[in-house]
Amino acid sequence: MARWEPNASRRLAEAALELFAERGYDDTTVLDIAQRAGLAKSTFFRHFQNKREVLFGEDALTEQLVTAISEAPAEATPLEAVARGIDALSRNVFTHALREFSARRRAVIEAHPDLQEREALKGISLTASVARALAARGTPTLSARVAAELGTLAVKVAYERWSDMDNTDEYGDLARQILSEVRAAVPDV
Repeated sequence: MARWEPNASRRLAEAALELFAERGYDDTTVLDIAQRAGLAKSTFFRHFQNKREVLFGEDALTEQLVTAISEAPAEATPLEAVARGIDALSRNVFTHALREFSARRRAVIEAHPDLQEREALKGISLTASVARALAARGTPTLSARVAAELGTLAVKVAYERWSDMDNTDEYGDLARQILSEVRAAVPDV
């Protein structure tokens, strides 16, 4: 691959996942990733701080979810606002084109305890961001926290099911189904 080709960030992420699957996360270096992508090591560091950030660096998920919650109609309940966020994730983040990449990413994370911990921390941060977005809409603090926990649980479970390559359902359908089950369990949130 020529160094001038576009999408260096995506190429680096693809190369990293390939190498993590072949060699394991611990036995893959930044130089290995850059070389596999046909790029210089310095290019890697223009896009990522370290190899862990290849898996966790982008914050598009949080941004999309929080923006959609903030833009939900004023009369929307907290979970209805979260549902708007889930719709945005379905359209803009968890697209069909990203499904295979997500499945491979998930496999790497599940094979490495330190990465599992980082994924859990990312989930906690996402929940806190959702709670803040709901509170900014005027939702009382406790209700915002509960709705954020339930909403991000739906996001997480839907992601796990969607990134299973044996599952053919779309992310949005899965997330809406799970969110519906959550709503049935706690109808006043």
